[in-house]
Amino acid sequence: MDARPSAAPYDALLLVSFGGPEKPEDVVPFLQNVTAGKEIPVERLEEVGQHYYGFGGRSPINDLNREFLAAVEEDFRGAGLDLPVYWGNRNWTPYLPEALRAMREDGVRRALCFFTSAYSSYSGCRQYRENLAAAVAEVGQGAPRLDRVRHYFNHPGFVEPMVDATLAALAELPAAQRNDARILYVTHSIPTAMNDASGGPGAGGAYVAQHVSVAAEITERVRQQTGHRFGSELVYCSRSGPPSVPWLEPDVGDRITELAKEGVPAVAVVPIGFISDHMEVIYDLDTEARAAAEDAGVSFARAATAGLDPRFVAMVRDLVLERAAVESAAAGRTGLPPTRAAVGSLPPSWDVCPPRCCANLRGDRPALCGAD
Repeated sequence: MDARPSAAPYDALLLVSFGGPEKPEDVVPFLQNVTAGKEIPVERLEEVGQHYYGFGGRSPINDLNREFLAAVEEDFRGAGLDLPVYWGNRNWTPYLPEALRAMREDGVRRALCFFTSAYSSYSGCRQYRENLAAAVAEVGQGAPRLDRVRHYFNHPGFVEPMVDATLAALAELPAAQRNDARILYVTHSIPTAMNDASGGPGAGGAYVAQHVSVAAEITERVRQQTGHRFGSELVYCSRSGPPSVPWLEPDVGDRITELAKEGVPAVAVVPIGFISDHMEVIYDLDTEARAAAEDAGVSFARAATAGLDPRFVAMVRDLVLERAAVESAAAGRTGLPPTRAAVGSLPPSWDVCPPRCCANLRGDRPALCGAD
């Protein structure tokens, strides 16, 4: 009898990500992709691109995705799960249509998608779903059917590595300041209207609510392990757009400056909004936020992202097998649906995004992996 795990009815996994430039000549074309339809002058894009030029014109995100993909493949092999893994980006090669064509050529008929964003929002979920719909339309006949794994912000495979990373960051702070340190949980800022639309009609504000739940869970687990309840709060980074449009605040650098004036001697910055050390982490946190702390005379430590932590990598397999079991149960091929791992105050997220979930505020566009 074959005891190996099965992902049926799925015959592939697609890693879906943002993409990033790989050399200086890529920076402006990449930013033009990111800002398509906004008519931003090249001169402004060159200015924004300085963040990338400061790191050799290369974003770390593609290399990190290559490493993550290889780790997931190795985890699948170790568990006896025979499931090929593909990779497609929104804004840079390998683009999603490239990935879908390769899948079609390899005979893939139905695939699960793993988004490199753990939370509900337009930019972190529905926009990717729109990208998938556009890619399938471009590829045309024979493109695989696509579903997505659920949001994993509260899966223990994500939360537990972040607990350990927070403890490690706190340990880096001077012992005399440690108990008075503030934990700053950081995520990408989005327009407040986008947050209000996240989670679907009647359930707006999911983006902030999910982050607050994760932060509270980490803080409590840190208390259990240290015997001390640290002050903590949710802050934001990477705001863009005109000042007239309200975005989620406070900015992490601004908040560090304020905390220094309040007498807080040290901060542990924990990037719960990011799964790996891409540009928002190495520039906005390791460069700008660290500089703000130095200017304010505040000790600074930054927690690691989940990245290649084996628990986070294994989480992907757990989510794949969970969704496969759900589909099999729904089709009457197996018994009860599986237990869905989740920690904190919120239940496991949905498998299929509800109608109007994380709505596109600029107008409806076709999207996959949802009920609308």
